[in-house]
Formats: sequence, C-alpha cells, structure tokens
Amino acid sequence: MRLVIGSDHAGWSLKGAVIDHVRSLGHEVIDVGSYDDKPVDFPDIARQVAAKVTSGEAERGIMVCGTGVGASIAANKMKGIRAAVCHDIHSAHQSVEHDDVNVMCIGAQIVGPWLAKDLVSSYLSAEFSTDEDFRRRVEKLHKMDAEG
Repeated sequence: MRLVIGSDHAGWSLKGAVIDHVRSLGHEVIDVGSYDDKPVDFPDIARQVAAKVTSGEAERGIMVCGTGVGASIAANKMKGIRAAVCHDIHSAHQSVEHDDVNVMCIGAQIVGPWLAKDLVSSYLSAEFSTDEDFRRRVEKLHKMDAEG
C-alpha cells in the first residue's frame, strides 16, 4: 500500500518512528513534512496529506500532530476525507472497518512510539466491512460531503 504521512512540528519527533514502522511492514511512504521541529501550521500539512489521498496517489494517510485533534479537524475539511483521531487499537481498526476512514490522526503528546506502531499496524491491516449497514452509512457520509 502507498501511504502519505505528514506532521506538524509537535508531531515531527514521532513521525520518523511511524515512517520506519510503515516501511518495515512493506508499504511505500510519501512524506509531506514537516521535516524538523520548526513551527508549521498543521492545516497546511493536512491539506497536503488529504490531496494525496483524494487524488489516488496514496491509498490512505497518517497525520501526526500534538494531540491528533487539530490534524483531524483540518483533514476533515477536505472533500473526500474521513479522518479520525485514534489513540487505541480498537478505534484504529474499527474506524476503517465501520467508517472507511482514510486518514488516521495520532497525537505525539498522547502516545509514544510503541503504541503508535500498534495503532499503525491495526489501521493498515483493517479493511472496510462488506456489511450493508456500514456501507449504507458511509454512502450517507459521501452524500453529506457532496452537499457541503
């Protein structure tokens, strides 16, 4: 799978561990920054992550910021994105299985490298359910997205 990964300055320290883990699982990575701990605005990075996902250049995205909240808000502003903050294993896989999440957001100030790796593994191994209830609900999300 090809993934796009981005972070703001607060998430930069964890992003390297996330990238290394994603690559160790055999996936490709597109890194859109940030590349150091100098202040950067998370909406700018979230826009880049979202653009790679919606264009099809990446199948899914991962955003790392301080708490994951700002990144999730920013990514969800972009048409076609379903982003979720995931700080537990259950949410990391269920957000994909039930809600077809295409951008996972994690907080470097909330989780460390060990848990981040488990979250990423869970997120990447999950697949959207074929259950009609979940498909119907996500279709309603698509309609909401189209309507604005």
